[in-house]
Amino acid sequence: MKIVVYSYSDPLYEVPPPPETWGWEVDRIYSDFGKRQQLQQLLEDCSSDKIAYVLVRRLEEFGETVEQVFHRLDRFGELGVRVVATDVPLETTDRRDRAAVLELLQNLQKQQRSQRIRQGHARNRVKALPPPGKPPYGYRRGKDRYVVDRSTAPVVKDFFDRFLIYGSLRGAVRYIAQRYGKRISVTTGRRWLTNSVYRGDLTYSNGSTISNTHAPIISREEAAQIDRLLRRNRRLPPRTASAPRALAGLVVCGECGSSMTVACVTRRRKPGEYLYLRPTHCLREPKCKSLHYDAVLQQTIETVCCNLTEIADDLPLPDLDGAKSTLERDIVKRQQILDALPPLLDEGILDRETLQLRSYTLKSEIARLQEQLSQIPPVNLRETAKTVSLPQFWFDLTESERRFYFREFVRQVEIQRDGDEWQVRLQFLFQPIPQDENL
Repeated sequence: MKIVVYSYSDPLYEVPPPPETWGWEVDRIYSDFGKRQQLQQLLEDCSSDKIAYVLVRRLEEFGETVEQVFHRLDRFGELGVRVVATDVPLETTDRRDRAAVLELLQNLQKQQRSQRIRQGHARNRVKALPPPGKPPYGYRRGKDRYVVDRSTAPVVKDFFDRFLIYGSLRGAVRYIAQRYGKRISVTTGRRWLTNSVYRGDLTYSNGSTISNTHAPIISREEAAQIDRLLRRNRRLPPRTASAPRALAGLVVCGECGSSMTVACVTRRRKPGEYLYLRPTHCLREPKCKSLHYDAVLQQTIETVCCNLTEIADDLPLPDLDGAKSTLERDIVKRQQILDALPPLLDEGILDRETLQLRSYTLKSEIARLQEQLSQIPPVNLRETAKTVSLPQFWFDLTESERRFYFREFVRQVEIQRDGDEWQVRLQFLFQPIPQDENL
């Protein structure tokens, strides 16, 4: 008595299941990928060999239509072979029970309909067609691709430009609401920033991405900068990325360990405002004193100018140029293979479906490599540190611009107190995080 396995996988959206998937001690695995030659071989072996059970994930793997599935189930029944579907509760080929037959028919029709939908979506992916549904704001649906909507695309472009200048998502959302009357939530704005459609790519439900499928609204360089700013903002407390002050979200008190917030006080009938930093959750008695914001800012700039270049020179930096060259070579290699495919179709070596599937795989790999390439920092840290270490550089910036650069280099500003005296200690982003010696 033998137990065998049959599996069918559609090359458009599936991969063959690994042998360990079954969890049974089976004598043989019949596996089809695209066509069902092995199914015919299985039927022939069942008539000549002692096969008792055929394991299958789903009954619809036996055919493209309900009629084909029932025909093959009847054939297995005539040969005395029992079919066990592991992924569905109905696992018998007994056609005598009318209720079982109706349930089997309903399940098969439902699964066949779902399979046809998946196949249709997969064919669209292979052809790099837009997914179903409403196109993103800023685009409209063309014949076979997204087309830039000239009436709404400027709003999206201005939103991206605002975020690139100030690094503030909430600020960009408020900006387009005030200027264009386009009101969106912060969550929608974050989806805009990460949506591959605005970069000229298509990302499908299976996670694959195809590059350069339509006209982009932002460039590759802008997209890489946006991704870097989003990663930078994730480590900051909520709302501080859009705070108007440069040190917001960066300062902590070294005595009580509390974060420090920027408070603003104005004097009645007098111009100007008074800014100071105060701990938000100080548990000490007496509580840690507040500090003048401008004094902390001044000492922070001086510390950056004194220490940044020295620390950057001592760091073992990775070989970014080597990593960039490797990724570029891999992209060129796959592009050359992609360019060599059309002649194979003309020579009859490949059919059109195989050509489309192979092109889709190569384009997905190229998109993945391009994403890795875009994440490599575009500038040299040591060269940038020399510029940022000039005091005049900081004093020529606005408060929003200082906020941008502080978040590029500084992880934390710690206030170390000694009675009424205090000093600033900086933790730079490219330095390892110090570990607590008591741990």
